[in-house]
Amino acid sequence: MGKVLATSGPVFKKILMSYTYVAIWIFLSFTVIVFNKYILDRKMYNWPFPISLTMIHMGFCSSLAFLLVRVFKFVEPIGMTREIYMSSVVPIGALYSLSLWLSNSAYIYLSVSFIQMLKALMPVAVYSTGVMFKKETFKSQTMANMIGISVGVGIAAYGEAKFNGWGVMLQLGAVAFEATRLVLIQILLTSKGISLNPITSLYYIAPCCFLFLSIPWCLVEYPKLMATSSFHYDFVVFGTNSACAFALNLAVFLLVGKTSALTMNVAGVVKDWLLIAFSWSVIMDRVTKLNLVGYGVAFLGVCYYNHAKLQGLKSKEVQKKTGETDEEIGLMEQKMDRDDENLALGRKTDAQA
Repeated sequence: MGKVLATSGPVFKKILMSYTYVAIWIFLSFTVIVFNKYILDRKMYNWPFPISLTMIHMGFCSSLAFLLVRVFKFVEPIGMTREIYMSSVVPIGALYSLSLWLSNSAYIYLSVSFIQMLKALMPVAVYSTGVMFKKETFKSQTMANMIGISVGVGIAAYGEAKFNGWGVMLQLGAVAFEATRLVLIQILLTSKGISLNPITSLYYIAPCCFLFLSIPWCLVEYPKLMATSSFHYDFVVFGTNSACAFALNLAVFLLVGKTSALTMNVAGVVKDWLLIAFSWSVIMDRVTKLNLVGYGVAFLGVCYYNHAKLQGLKSKEVQKKTGETDEEIGLMEQKMDRDDENLALGRKTDAQA
């Protein structure tokens, strides 16, 4: 009984810490999404400049990451050559800037709840992109699951009370660019043995994003900001918003580093339901029954996808352990054979003596 209690203590502590990381990530992700909606929505803070907001985030994160890496030495920089940076980091930074720009732009036209429903298409986009780049194996069962998720999102879109075609195109574009970015990270960085945590990711990628965003900003939003002579930079609002965005990156590091990416996917489903409930009850966005039915179908598809991923990981773990066991047995048999040979040799020597 004492041994059971002694064993259950560390296990309970580990479970408690995992739930703590999940809660922190959900809270910060929830906060950043609602905060961005508040700033960009014309009926709230009324600052509809998504490129500028994204550039503020990237500038803040770049500066803080530089301090943590170069000044305070909190994280060691990665030995990255100019060739790897130009061929790997720059394309990823370009896709990331486009994803953030379009995603933030969608908040101007769509409700928080409907955006979360559209984000359910992320597994579909990632799987399809992975198959296209030959990083995923095409399976009819998985594709049927992807079609089910797409049908559910389509039903939710059909039932949307304040449907905006331009907003939907922006969000779908953001999903497509983000999916391509995730696959390219696996192809360009992971295949080269380069692993980036959120701080080093921001250190290398955030300045690149800032430069890419500066081009459309100069053409699209800078003239409008100059024409808005009444605008004054609100350090409290934008500073707090940028700090939350940076803290979210650290929360991702904690969650994925201490648990797994699959845990983050499951926590993301919980976060989506919380955002839908908040959007309906607090922001007073209209959520129809057809919205919920469609998202419910997509939700079941995403849950099945996560379940299949979990079973796949367990299967790989079992195969790995089986392989290690077979290797250990092989080594033990070799050792026993050597012992038998040594024993036989010793007997032969004794006989000769």
